[in-house]
Amino acid sequence: MSHRSGQEDPERYLFVDRAVVYNPATQADWTAKKLVWVPSERHGFEAAGIREERGEEVLVELAENGKKVVINKDDIQKMNPPKFSKVEDMAELTCLNEASVLHNLKDRYYSGLIYVSTSYWPG
Repeated sequence: MSHRSGQEDPERYLFVDRAVVYNPATQADWTAKKLVWVPSERHGFEAAGIREERGEEVLVELAENGKKVVINKDDIQKMNPPKFSKVEDMAELTCLNEASVLHNLKDRYYSGLIYVSTSYWPG
């Protein structure tokens, strides 16, 4: 695609730079922290790392501020690996849950990537 002086590339709103999300360091960090989504009154859901499991409860450390909170196991939702960050087709998500879908939509929206697919329709 040719670029005219002073104009933005419209394709930047359609594609994600996969080199960024396939970074091995990012993947290792995600694995080490055992990241999950926990309910949040302020954000709907927020990222947290599992620190300890105590029967039906889990001690998590919130990613945003490091605060430790005890959460019921049933309230935790699994987080997708970084390679699924800003994925175009949300049916590809390994963990297809409310928190992951909302996070993906928010990430794409704030990156200017507003178009997504949520299912396959045979044509």
